[in-house]
Amino acid sequence: MDWVLTFAGLIILLLAGDALVKGAVNLSLRLGVPALVVSLTIVAFGTSAPELLISVQAILDGVPELALGNVVGSNTANILIVLGIPAMIALMHTSHYDTRASYLQMLAGTALFIGLCFTGPITWVKGLILIAALALILGHTLLETLKHRSKSSEDEAVEGADPSMTWKKIIAFLTVGLVGLPLGANLLVEGATNIAVRYGVSDAVIGLTLVAIGTSLPELATTVMASLRRQADVALGNVIGSNMFNLLAIIGLSSFFGDIPVPTEFLTRDLWAMAAASLLLIPFVFFKRDLGRIAGIALTALYLAYLFVLL
Repeated sequence: MDWVLTFAGLIILLLAGDALVKGAVNLSLRLGVPALVVSLTIVAFGTSAPELLISVQAILDGVPELALGNVVGSNTANILIVLGIPAMIALMHTSHYDTRASYLQMLAGTALFIGLCFTGPITWVKGLILIAALALILGHTLLETLKHRSKSSEDEAVEGADPSMTWKKIIAFLTVGLVGLPLGANLLVEGATNIAVRYGVSDAVIGLTLVAIGTSLPELATTVMASLRRQADVALGNVIGSNMFNLLAIIGLSSFFGDIPVPTEFLTRDLWAMAAASLLLIPFVFFKRDLGRIAGIALTALYLAYLFVLL
């Protein structure tokens, strides 16, 4: 039964990821805004839903460290394997899109989060600061969106875009994606965890690998389908947006349910691993490099090395 759950979760993830990409692309076409903006907001928030559910539940269950580990681990996994694995499958033309502003916002959010961690536990006051930072970023994104819509520019031919798609169908695709991704991730993590326990894998190993990777599966599914559909802007925007939501919204909201202590190993290792992973995107954001197979292999190998150090 666990194998069936695992397989069913994987299938649901792939189908939901495909639906979310289709819905996002056509929503951007209908609203007259870049697909990147939609991926930074709607898609990113949707794929971050598992992290939010797990983090809040962890605090309610009296294990707040799990909430922090879930988010920090997921952010590291988002960059190294959520971009690495799709890049090994299909070349991602990241050089065609300008993601500098959103990437700098992600780095600023990461720096703010790390700075707050070094001042002690994440309290509700710090949570308000994180949420306020996200509000500023979303406000800036809204202004840029309105500015873009005011410009008279030629429509770009976007793969997967269907000008005749109705609003009902667009909403249906988005709903299937946003509901299916957390459901598929939950089934896959539950099935894989049960299998791991049966084979004698320790709780520590399961937490460090399956929880962090499992909550990154919606991002991975969405990014794989975006890469196959040649939607590099949706893929990169999904990762950048999800990382911002994870640090600013999820930890910010979770802090209202209880203080989140910051273990010493996070201050000396995991926060810096997350920051280093974030900086690895510089060549693809600022120097117009495409994310190809070699880069994908390198990113994935770095994540495996990180897991090796953890274990």
